[in-house]
Order: sequence, then C-alpha cells, then structure tokens
Amino acid sequence: METPSLLLLSIALLASLAFLSKIFISRWCEQLKCPPGPKPWPIIGNLNLIGSLPHRSLHKLSRRYGSLMHLKFGSYPVVVASSPGMAEEFLKVHDQIFASRPPTAAGKYINYNYFDIGFAPFGPHLRQGRKIFMNELFSTKRIESFEYIRVEEMRAFVSRLNGLSGKPVVLVKQLTRLTLSIIIRMVLGNKYFGVSGNYRIGPDSKVSVQELQEIIDEFYHLNGVFNIGDWIPWLDFLDLQGYVKRMKALKTKLDRFHDNVLDEHKRRKKELGKDFEAQGFVDLLLQLADDPDPDVQLTSDAVRGFTQDLISGGTDSSALTVEWAISELIKEPQLIRQATEELDKVVGKERWVEEADIPQLPFLEAIMK
Repeated sequence: METPSLLLLSIALLASLAFLSKIFISRWCEQLKCPPGPKPWPIIGNLNLIGSLPHRSLHKLSRRYGSLMHLKFGSYPVVVASSPGMAEEFLKVHDQIFASRPPTAAGKYINYNYFDIGFAPFGPHLRQGRKIFMNELFSTKRIESFEYIRVEEMRAFVSRLNGLSGKPVVLVKQLTRLTLSIIIRMVLGNKYFGVSGNYRIGPDSKVSVQELQEIIDEFYHLNGVFNIGDWIPWLDFLDLQGYVKRMKALKTKLDRFHDNVLDEHKRRKKELGKDFEAQGFVDLLLQLADDPDPDVQLTSDAVRGFTQDLISGGTDSSALTVEWAISELIKEPQLIRQATEELDKVVGKERWVEEADIPQLPFLEAIMK
C-alpha cells in the first residue's frame, strides 16, 4: 500500500512544481518583457527542443518565433538572435553588454579559470588580452615576420602529399598537421616538429604530433559539449555525463605541456640575458608578464590561457575551413580550371606562389574569401 501512496505523492509534487514554475516563469517574462518563444518545461526548460544539430533546431524555432526569441535552457534564460540585423545589435551595437560568456565547467577546468580570451568575463583582463593580441601578437609587422615559417611548412606539406601520391589521403589530417606546425612555430618560436614528427617540449621530453593533436581534439570536444551541470546547477555534483572528469584529466595534460614550454622559454631567457630576443608569441607574453607597470598584471594562468588560445584557435578552424573550401571546389571543376589558368598566367610554372602574389590573383582571392 505504501508504493501507490509514494507514487501519488511524487506525481502531486511534480504537478505542483510544474504549476509553480509556469506561474513564476510567466510573471518573470512579463516583468522583463521577454521576446516570444516556446513555453518551457519544468526543470529542463526548452532543452527537449534542441536536437543533435543545435543550429538547425534554433533555425527551425526562429522561423516560428522570429529573429529574436526567448528560450530556457535548464535554469537559465537564453535569448537567440537569428538575423544579420539582430546579430549586429548583439555583437556591435551592444557589444560590451554581451561580451561576457556564462561560467561553465570548461571555462573553469580547461581554460585556466576563465583567464583566456574566449571565456574571460568582460573587464580589465579581457580588455588587456584583446589589446595584447591586436597590438603585440597580430600586428601586420609581426605576422609578416613569420612568412618564412608559412613558406617552409607549406613546402613540407606539398612534399608530404607528393609522397602519398596514388594512396588514399584524409585531407583534413594533412591540413591539420600543416596548420599545427605553422602555429606551433609562430607561438613557440622554434621548429619543434622535426623529421620524426616529434615536438620538443624539453631537453628530455617529447610529445608526438599525434599526441598533441589528440589533446587539441579533446580540448575542442569538451569546450563544445552540452554539460548538464552548466545549465542545471543542482545536478552539477553528479557529473552525469562524465565530462568534468574528462576535463580534469585533460587539464593535467595541458598543465604538463604548458609547464614544460614555459620552463624552457624562461631558461633560455635567463641563459641569454641581455642578448635575449623574443622568437615567438610565448616569449612576448613572458616579457609582458615581467613588465613592472602594466595596465593589468599577467598571471601565469593568463600566459597559459593566451598560449592555449593561440595554439587551439588557429589550428582546427583553419584546417576545417580549407577542407570545406576544397570540397566545394571539387563540385565545381570549372572554378578549379579558372583558378589554375590565373595561377599559370600570373605566377607561371617555374616558381612557388608567394603571399605577395595574392593581390594579383583576384579569382583565387575571391575563392579564399
């Protein structure tokens, strides 16, 4: 007799919770004048409407509720912009209001407690980070100074593809190795990938290209997963999907990687003394961290976070973009012919294409854009 009573009590409690949630949410939205959107369920909100391809789910909902709609993900309200005009309002007109990202487990565990650029809340640290990236790291002069790295790695990339001629090639893997090699050399200042495909992070320690790529792949995956604890905080301690456990394990690997990198660069700086010259972005970050009078003092976690942004941010996205572009070109053979004819006319067949040639290659430039 006790089981039916407990069942009825549970149903009554759930019904009461649903009723109270509906009243609270309705009054809350009326008070804040929320945009239109579907009615949320208790506890989960509108998460039941988001499928395995969230962008398509949101597009489908926007066709019904408009270019600005209100959803509820677990315990948190979410406003979705789905038109160029609305995107401009969020990203340009009211940029400072929406510059912060919500705190998540990924930001805490694998992005150095929000000390990187991507997860940092809007404030002095984020402004300082943006300033450093734009003025120190991504200046035109600085990027041009690394052209020789891009040339060397591109030629090595073409040589590898030539060696694989006649065999099946997973292009994105080759592109990822290319972008990773370029970024590592620009960020760390030396050629860390040798013929053996190893990356030297210390005098007695090596990490293979594949291992480093696996770390980056896991980093990307865990940054993009839907972690229930982020949206329903009172379930966070359960770690129902095991993502937090994986994040902590990944952080151990990231710490080991960054510690070895920073220790090596600090040792080189100490050994060279007054003859020291920055060879890469990490050297520049360490110099800025030692600045006695900066606007915002860079902590060791900030240096790690910024270094991580540079390595991960320029690797996977660049490789996937090039892969996508090539896949689109394969569908349009006449575009490949036109691009080839332009290259033959402007560059010829006796030398490599150089970055300085791009302004004289409008068709190829249009393809890149």
